[in-house]
Amino acid sequence: MIRSDNGTEALRCRVTGRVQGVFFRASTQRQARSLGLVGHARNLADGSVEVLAVGPPAALADLRGWLRVGPSAARVDSVECSPEPLPDPLPEGFSTR
Repeated sequence: MIRSDNGTEALRCRVTGRVQGVFFRASTQRQARSLGLVGHARNLADGSVEVLAVGPPAALADLRGWLRVGPSAARVDSVECSPEPLPDPLPEGFSTR
């Protein structure tokens, strides 16, 4: 992982399955905010959802676990995550795109 001096890391995940049109991004936003993470969730043209999350490693691990399940209407087939360089500037809050 690429870690800042204060322990902050960034993680980019791609979630596939039935993840668009089932409130996946909004639910991810709520979950990320509850964990104190910043970043975004956005739909991709191929039907997947991309999540960029920045925060403490334990909170990122919790979000990653949540992404494997998602909201009740979703069907998650796979979650692929990789460490990212910290964005500069850091996002303010967690948004959907």
